[in-house]
Amino acid sequence: MVTAVDRVDDPTELSEPTERDDLGELGERKRLAEQGPDPRATERQHAKGKLTARERIALLLDKGSFTEVEPLRRHRASGFGLEAKRPYTDGVVTGWGTVEGRTVFVYAHDFRIFGGALGEAHAQKIHKIMDLAVAAGAPLVSLNDGAGARIQEGVSALAGYGGIFSRNTRASGVIPQISVMLGPCAGGAAYSPALTDFVFAVRGISQMFITGPDVVQAVTGEEISQDGLGGADVHGGVSGVAHFVYDDEETCLAEVRFLLSLLPANNRELPPVAPGADRADRLCEALPGLVPDEAGRSYDIRAVIEELVDEGEHMEVHAAWAPNLVCSLTRLDGQVVGIVANQPSSMAGVLDITASEKGARFVQFCDAFNIPLVTLVDVPGFLPGVRQEHEGIIRRGAKLLYAYCNATVPRISVVLRKAYGGAYIVMDSRSIGADISLAWPGNEIAVMGAEGAANVVFRREIAAAEDPEQTRRQKIEEYKRELVHPFYAAERGLVDDVIDPRETRSVLIRSLSMLRTKDSDLPRRKHGNPPL
Repeated sequence: MVTAVDRVDDPTELSEPTERDDLGELGERKRLAEQGPDPRATERQHAKGKLTARERIALLLDKGSFTEVEPLRRHRASGFGLEAKRPYTDGVVTGWGTVEGRTVFVYAHDFRIFGGALGEAHAQKIHKIMDLAVAAGAPLVSLNDGAGARIQEGVSALAGYGGIFSRNTRASGVIPQISVMLGPCAGGAAYSPALTDFVFAVRGISQMFITGPDVVQAVTGEEISQDGLGGADVHGGVSGVAHFVYDDEETCLAEVRFLLSLLPANNRELPPVAPGADRADRLCEALPGLVPDEAGRSYDIRAVIEELVDEGEHMEVHAAWAPNLVCSLTRLDGQVVGIVANQPSSMAGVLDITASEKGARFVQFCDAFNIPLVTLVDVPGFLPGVRQEHEGIIRRGAKLLYAYCNATVPRISVVLRKAYGGAYIVMDSRSIGADISLAWPGNEIAVMGAEGAANVVFRREIAAAEDPEQTRRQKIEEYKRELVHPFYAAERGLVDDVIDPRETRSVLIRSLSMLRTKDSDLPRRKHGNPPL
């Protein structure tokens, strides 16, 4: 019996039963699922400079490795014309494949179908693939290009998002979760990427915001474009929501593949080893010339990192946000490590609110996925100022301190030049649990710089002197001789060794090799209570 619903003009519906055999019918249904209900929709997607969901999956995964899950799923909703539109996949392509031979799960919104909007069936497909990823212990990548909740399905769509958020949270620290923003992501939908480990964005096509420009203008009177409100560069450099920003989808997805090559499949595994041609005992002859002797002179810490790591290759996280702290994933003798380093070329490398939060999140990720930490220290302190204090640098700066203190992975710190005050302690000092603490000759580890310290300690003597400036210079030299000389910390066991800068790479590699079997447990507890 043919029902009214069966009679609608739906290109995904097959005609009355024919003599076609079962395999032929299956092939036709699969073809319709891959093609989508409207061939012109693909043209419209390309006209926007965007790839389709399946084209994106093909770029992400190894060729021919994709296995699709529930390609024939269709919604069961009715009302508002939905019963007349029941395309296969329901607007999301889900499944698994491999990246460099290792299993990766993926779901991709198909903007050609309902604008990629999430309905009940759509959400259930995502729930299914998320559950499979956790069960299999493999990374999950979401390719986001959707218009939010499907309004016609009402609260059922909202409940679907709740299921995604819950699964994002339960998978956190268990499997790597990567979100790739390849279109709009508005309202509550933006919270799923925010719950994942890394967010990639593409200029010109990625937008994320809780309330769009129209709502902003209606409520506040502010006029702004979608890109100005939540474009890729805004989230890459202003809000810090996006960790990586690229100019095109092809480059973006290639970099997602590279990131996956650095990560373990789950929290029970170590990151993959990739031995290269760069010798472990290579001397870094350029290092002494890269870091100026004068504590106040600027330089680019990324040049130091490139000299230390295998083939000079590293993947910087949040490169445009909080640039006074550099966080990078890289390899030393084929072993994956996370590097946290002060950046003297930006704000003199001070720690402020955003740098502290950036570093805390990175340290926490590395610790969750068994990635050793190397900290390169050249820090003059925390950024002073009324705004920093009022915006909570005590509470928010403590996030980085908490993350380091809580980390159980191998931890090595190297003081390159200076380390003053509380910022020295926070940057993985020996006193908060660094396994190996090293320093270069010429380092200054102190409560503050000698100039400031002399002004405080010898204030009365300087004021009473016949020649205050000469007395001040003398007291600065005296303070340096007594407390700030390069071997003061080593003499007191606060650093394990003072090393030749040229040997830093080999010392780091030997130390990491020794720490590979490190076993460190936290106290038994449900969870800590970090300063969120």
